Amino acid sequence: MNNTNGQGTLLCFEDEEGIARTTAEAAGCALVVIECHRFPDGELRLRLPPDLTARVVLWRGLQQPNEKLVEVLLAAQTARRLGAKHLTLVAPYMAYMRQDIEFNPGEAISQRIVGGFLAGLFDAVITLDPHLHRVSTLQEAMPVKDAIALSGAPLLADHIASQRQQPLLIGPDEEALQWVAVAAARHGWDHAVCRKTRHGDREVDIELPEFPVVGRAVVLMDDVASSGHTLARAAVKLRAAGAASIDVAVTHALFVPGAVQLVRGSGVGEIWSTDCISHPSNAVSIVPEVVRSLRGLGVSIG
Repeated sequence: MNNTNGQGTLLCFEDEEGIARTTAEAAGCALVVIECHRFPDGELRLRLPPDLTARVVLWRGLQQPNEKLVEVLLAAQTARRLGAKHLTLVAPYMAYMRQDIEFNPGEAISQRIVGGFLAGLFDAVITLDPHLHRVSTLQEAMPVKDAIALSGAPLLADHIASQRQQPLLIGPDEEALQWVAVAAARHGWDHAVCRKTRHGDREVDIELPEFPVVGRAVVLMDDVASSGHTLARAAVKLRAAGAASIDVAVTHALFVPGAVQLVRGSGVGEIWSTDCISHPSNAVSIVPEVVRSLRGLGVSIG
């Protein structure tokens, strides 16, 4: 392992080395890929550099989060033991933010639990478009000194502007309004949201907004796309209502197997996403925004 004295250190795991390296180079940090060994019984052994700098950044996206939360726990506490005085987590996708209340008696309120867990490990957290609804700030869900919630909406809006003339932005449900409104305001576009009724993880009903779509270039915009069923159902209805074209723009391209095919089969043309999660649809990079935040925290020297 390389000696990292004299500058900040950015730690990552092998599967995210590409975007982490780009960030480290832009921020003026030394990059270290954590050595990770999996034992036959599934337990992990991690190895970090023994001469860590005082300011350390851990890059770990938390899609498919259960094992990654253990990785974060092991890495963060080991970094503290090895000399890190200030720890920042960069988690472009933040897990377990949906359940912010007890919908049914006895349910775990995962947002509070995972938020408190991460707040106990880190001094600062940087993420993008966390799924917050009944709390107004990331810091309410994750009580760290610096809880930074960036947004992919402006980045995607600028890309859409280079691809479509005066599009109509539509959110597939009411929860998407916060992102759709920001993106539309950036370029003075029309926007609206659908009304969604969920009957299960993959069964939804969509009611289009009372907004004329005939002949319009429509872009469906949301924070995350997973199964693709909501986007597909909205696209089918927009086609039937006379939309000239339908594209999709999302911050987090989770897209489980078969989801992209489902979305494209519903009449969607282009799919654009940020590189929060590596995916063939990645069209814009979050790196410049993350680097600005790291500099604001005094982590980088570049």
